[in-house]
Amino acid sequence: MSRNYNFCAGPAALPNEVLDQLNAEIPDWQGKGLSVMEMSHRSKEFVEIAETAKQDFIDLLEINDDYDVLFIQGGASLQFSMIPMNLLENNKAICSYLDVGQWSKKAIKEAKKFGQVEISASSADLSYKKYPKPDSWKIHPDSIFTHLVLNETIDGVCLRNLDNLPKRNLVADCSSCILSEPLDVTKFSMLYAGAQKNIGPSGLAIIVIKKDLLKEKDSLPAMMQYKTYADSDSMYNTPPTFAWYLSGMVFKWLKKNGGLVNQKNVNESKANKLYSYIDQSDFYINDVEEGSRSIMNIPFLLKEDSLNSKFLEESEGNGLLNLAGHRSVGGMRASIYNGVPEEGVDALIDFMKEFEKNNG
Repeated sequence: MSRNYNFCAGPAALPNEVLDQLNAEIPDWQGKGLSVMEMSHRSKEFVEIAETAKQDFIDLLEINDDYDVLFIQGGASLQFSMIPMNLLENNKAICSYLDVGQWSKKAIKEAKKFGQVEISASSADLSYKKYPKPDSWKIHPDSIFTHLVLNETIDGVCLRNLDNLPKRNLVADCSSCILSEPLDVTKFSMLYAGAQKNIGPSGLAIIVIKKDLLKEKDSLPAMMQYKTYADSDSMYNTPPTFAWYLSGMVFKWLKKNGGLVNQKNVNESKANKLYSYIDQSDFYINDVEEGSRSIMNIPFLLKEDSLNSKFLEESEGNGLLNLAGHRSVGGMRASIYNGVPEEGVDALIDFMKEFEKNNG
């Protein structure tokens, strides 16, 4: 089956090999006569699926026994609330946040409902075109944790160098960069990611959290406590079984194809090709500071905004889908997650060259 190239920021492209396997398994999973979506989450078959997926995720990121891995419904946006609810003792407690883009702002807004938020660094005055370096962060001495979004999907900025991170209970939103390259989990107290960008379907978030942060809080509903999920192997209630199952298939695909070291090489190759073409062009513009550029989300502007509709119409006609930038910033955006093959980026560049030739 011929498929288009999908550059959507999320829900995003899934690997063709995984989709082929899914297509074969949906009506009859391994001869059981039913699909995974019809299984009891308590059945030995689904428990094995879930445990295998969790272990493969642990293997990919080389997560040690100091951490637990939780599979939680609701995506990353729910974590904007759950993090301060669980980690702050009361609404007088202090937490620090980096303001580096639109998702940072949403996380900050939620945290203010549960504690005292201090802004450690902000790139708002630079229109979020540069990621503040760690040595410039001003973390409040009494902060319980420091929150950062590693990769801002909308503005296409990313903290690329993690060598000099402060040791201050860092909590990181990795939704749009998780599994794109190796990541030293030990630099963080907690990581979280919505699945719908680089993992699997929407409706699932994966949490990597230090076990010493898993404390019961009687003031919170059970479903809002991390300890509830840790104590029940993420099955306190019926989990999003399809998303968990399909995410596990993606983890297997990554391991089969060289793990995160290989994935980093592929992703950097894709990103370098696209940035190189944009930078040598007078027709397209990416105005993110070079050292802060994301290898997952690449926004760009056309020389004239009046050409945007034509660009989108013709790109779609050429099998290049979902290139419109976020409504808050406009322009274009190519999200080139793990599921987007390198030939998809090549096809996009070929189209961009032809469009520039005809409209420049």
